[in-house]
Amino acid sequence: MKFPPLKSESKEKRVFSVSTRVSDSVKKDAISLAADLAQTQSESAEIARGLKRQDPELLDRLIELYQHRLLRYLLFLTGKREVAEDLFQETWMRVLLRGAQYNGKARFDTWLFTIARNLVIDLSRKRTMASLDEMSELREESDARPCEFAADGPSPLEQFQSRENSAEVSEVLLKLDSNYREVLVLRFYEELSLEEIAGLTRAPLSTVKSRLYRGLAALKPEVEQLRVSHRAMEAGQ
Repeated sequence: MKFPPLKSESKEKRVFSVSTRVSDSVKKDAISLAADLAQTQSESAEIARGLKRQDPELLDRLIELYQHRLLRYLLFLTGKREVAEDLFQETWMRVLLRGAQYNGKARFDTWLFTIARNLVIDLSRKRTMASLDEMSELREESDARPCEFAADGPSPLEQFQSRENSAEVSEVLLKLDSNYREVLVLRFYEELSLEEIAGLTRAPLSTVKSRLYRGLAALKPEVEQLRVSHRAMEAGQ
């Protein structure tokens, strides 16, 4: 007895099935992103209300949540622990005294880092040093040119994100130009978007992108040089 051949699923039906799954996945991601955004906005609004009341318990919680991130940012920005610790204290004093200025429309960490950055610039000016923006004036024209990387080997971004290299990257970051260093820290340590970094640093988005890519490109030879130095030290032991 012969059975009739099984009907194969039509190409159109398969395409529709795949398209539906992709669409459902996109919808779920969008819903999740919207929920995270709503939660962030709610938390920012709550912080804004607490700062207006000068709630001491709220300030304690904020210090506990952000102290490590803030100090790390200041350390990378100044390159000196003593200076970073002084500015760390001053930043929280500004938060306490000027908390009413925070309206909750932006993320609190972005507002906090903006205060810290302005203090670094003020200190630099007091010491008759160039500000973070002024130090890069001679580089702005070259920053505007597109930056390309060789295709051979892992990209600077892949090297930067590698956990095995995190300690090495932290060490060589302090050797980079302050503008490159700041953008790298804000992007990969603090996970700010490029638009948020542009707002914080008051730099055009194109400049932020250029500093990011040029900073990543500068990391690779520095990390490789550090590794050679470490291997030489190990071989001499």
